Amino acid sequence: MLRAILSDVHANLEALEACLAHARSKGATGYAFLGDLVGYGADASAVVERVMQLAAEGAVALKGNHDAAIEKRDSYFNHDAHASLDWAAKTLSDTQKRFLASLPLVAETKPACFVHASVRAPAKWTYVDSPGAAESCTKAAIAAVTFCGHVHDQKLYFGKPSGHMTAFTPVPGVNIPVRGQRRWVAIVGSVGQPRDRNPAAAYALFDDETREVTFYRVPYDHLAAARKVREAGLPGSLAWRIEAGI
Repeated sequence: MLRAILSDVHANLEALEACLAHARSKGATGYAFLGDLVGYGADASAVVERVMQLAAEGAVALKGNHDAAIEKRDSYFNHDAHASLDWAAKTLSDTQKRFLASLPLVAETKPACFVHASVRAPAKWTYVDSPGAAESCTKAAIAAVTFCGHVHDQKLYFGKPSGHMTAFTPVPGVNIPVRGQRRWVAIVGSVGQPRDRNPAAAYALFDDETREVTFYRVPYDHLAAARKVREAGLPGSLAWRIEAGI
């Protein structure tokens, strides 16, 4: 199966639909959503509804820390994030809230493992942002390839013969074999709020037969998404981050 791996949509409907259309054009027949469907953006209800539809058709859907915060905020969020979560809580239906609350933290569909943060203590929302964190993550996973979100930037870690991990920055559109005896951790980036000064949405495709992963950046109408944030009365900095890609 060619599966689209999408994370950190953050209530950005324009970015989500652009990535889904791009994935379909590449032949994707499956989807995995790695959490943080809500937060920051203005379209929490529409995004959750879209993912609910795809989950009903077999897509993997996981919980992120922003999704968990709709039910209970037990981790740190700054003022702007709190404002966006308050907006999401007001606009989500009870059915959508129950869906978010029911999402698991980790899923395995061999040969891959899916998680929002790290397979090691996923509820602690640890960032896999270094070779050491990637090594801890992959040691806790059963599958050879682990896909994570949470960090918002795209990165690929691979195991050396010593067992330690090495970081690699992927080039968008280039197929990368993730085979052999190595362990791999792929950070797929953020659909709705990339943070590398490029506003284009980020996601990845994984072919579980050929064992190849391809990272992509997808331009979309980010100005429309930012405009919705302002029209919703959310902090202007959230709109600016979408526009600037930071």
